[in-house]
Amino acid sequence: MIIIGFATNTSKLLPRIFCRAPRHCAPIVQITDNRYIMYQFIRRNYIAQISLSRRAIKLLHAYGWRFISLKHDVPRNLMHQARCARSCVELCCIAIGHTYSPIMTPHALYKRLKKSAIIGGF
Repeated sequence: MIIIGFATNTSKLLPRIFCRAPRHCAPIVQITDNRYIMYQFIRRNYIAQISLSRRAIKLLHAYGWRFISLKHDVPRNLMHQARCARSCVELCCIAIGHTYSPIMTPHALYKRLKKSAIIGGF
C-alpha cells in the first residue's frame, strides 16, 4: 500500500510561485502495521527517507496534509529509480508506477488520483 501525502506549505521558491495548493507531495510506503517511510524530495539525486508512525501521520493531517491511499505495489528498486526524478510529482509517479503523460504540478496529480483512490483511508 502506498499513501501519497499532499502539503500546502513548501520552502522552495518555484512551487510557491507556480503551483496552487497543494504545493508539495510525497509518497509514503507502509512497512509494517504501524511503521511507514516517507520519501521526501529534497533536490535531484537526493531523496530523504523519513520514518513515520501512524501517530505522526495523524499529526501531519492536523497540520494540513491531505492523504490519498492507493493499493499499488511498491517497486523493489524505488530509491534507484527515484534518483532520476526532477520533482516531487515525478517521485510520486515513479512510486505508484504511472507512465502516462507528465503531470507538472502536485495539484494536477491530486485531481487525477482523487478520482480513483481512497482519500484519507489509512
